[in-house]
Amino acid sequence: MRPDSKRVRSGSRFEALASYSRAARVGDVVAVSGTAALDAEGKAMHLGDAYGQAKTALNLAVEAAQRLGASRDQVIRTRLFLAQGADWQQAIRAHAEVLKGVDPANTTLFVGGFIPEGCLVEVELDAVVA
Repeated sequence: MRPDSKRVRSGSRFEALASYSRAARVGDVVAVSGTAALDAEGKAMHLGDAYGQAKTALNLAVEAAQRLGASRDQVIRTRLFLAQGADWQQAIRAHAEVLKGVDPANTTLFVGGFIPEGCLVEVELDAVVA
């Protein structure tokens, strides 16, 4: 590990099983791993609600970046992964509410599914600390 790198973990069982961090920082770059709206037991929150899941996941991802020194305004890229059939319009509404005025580069796409049952949305984000 580089001397200027830092990691934060959320304590989820997925992090322990797969040996990854919620977020990592090297130099001025912060990357936040795929983040879903899961409770302490790893179960999906806001069942059937793409808006609720997206808003919770985005806020968790921003908080993880902040723990490594990046502000919300320093987010430069987001990715929204949606389960087939999820309401994409509600997911992007949540994105707009959380990141209005920041307007990062974004990719939103449908995927085959997620490991946690009931998960409709997972987000990633990158930030650069100025």
